Amino acid sequence: MNEETELNRESRIKSGVEYDRESAEESVGKHDKRIREILRYLGDQKGKEQEDKAVLELISSCVAELEEGVSPKHLYREFPLKLSGETIDSSCFQTRSKALGKNLKDCESIILFAATLGTGADYCLGRYSRIKMSRAVVMQAAAAALLEEYCDRICKQLSEEYEKQGRFLRPRFSPGYGDFSLEIQPKLLDALEAGKRLGIKLTDSFLMLPSKSVTAVIGVSKIPGKCRVQGCEACLKTDCLYRRQEKFERIDR
Repeated sequence: MNEETELNRESRIKSGVEYDRESAEESVGKHDKRIREILRYLGDQKGKEQEDKAVLELISSCVAELEEGVSPKHLYREFPLKLSGETIDSSCFQTRSKALGKNLKDCESIILFAATLGTGADYCLGRYSRIKMSRAVVMQAAAAALLEEYCDRICKQLSEEYEKQGRFLRPRFSPGYGDFSLEIQPKLLDALEAGKRLGIKLTDSFLMLPSKSVTAVIGVSKIPGKCRVQGCEACLKTDCLYRRQEKFERIDR
């Protein structure tokens, strides 16, 4: 990557909008994890289907088609935070949540984060829902895994950038985790102008369109976290069929 390209990419990250441009190095060693995640979304927690050649070929085909059709992008913005137990008070929203309050302990500000795969994913899902439901099911799981993978990569970049400033990010925490209500979605999206900048809209039931979109709150602290807990591990619904069965990643500093 030449210097000009790197500077442009850094500028995109700092502005809060990033289009998906993945280096060859980042893709190395990711295939198996991606397959495990897709199988988890398909309800195969133990990865038994990894030995089924037909299933793997279908997954690979769906992923390839999605990667051609989606346009991942994200947006983020930092806001001040006042935290008192379960009461979260930011300049953009106020709420009560025991789970989110615990996640934001020792934080002085928050980052509101939104990401989407764009309308291309919904086009693929809608198309195969009409003509081939078996492929639509796998496509749904693959799209969810691709979105999670994209968010993980962007949040890792953000974490590294903030750590250079002596500030540390907590895991992203999305509405719907634990007692963090989905009803907060309109305020998060409005604060980010996500409708205008990312094309994300809400249904009356607070579901996002495009469907493969996500919002999250990320705590910012001067104190390093003891472990990275995000996604399934941060959610209090321990009986979920799709819950990831992985241990927390310790951070040694």
